[in-house]
Amino acid sequence: MALICKRCLVDGRVQGVFYRATAHRKALDIGVNGWVRNLPDGRVEALLQGESTQVEQMLDWLWQGPSNSHVTSVQCYDEQPVSTDSFIVTR
Repeated sequence: MALICKRCLVDGRVQGVFYRATAHRKALDIGVNGWVRNLPDGRVEALLQGESTQVEQMLDWLWQGPSNSHVTSVQCYDEQPVSTDSFIVTR
């Protein structure tokens, strides 16, 4: 199957609630590669790469987030696949 890649911006109460750490664990469970990071404006940005079913599962999770989060929007954009074989948390 072909790889797809999405860059997503997540808004709401998503910083200070272990959103990145939980996204990391979820991505590893699903098998998605890429990264997740906090943005200075309070949003979280994620790059998700994998097979379409894997990325779709992760996109569904971005709306849910960890229990203490409150996601108000998720905006995603298609990206060209990148060379990565892991999922990391950046600052």
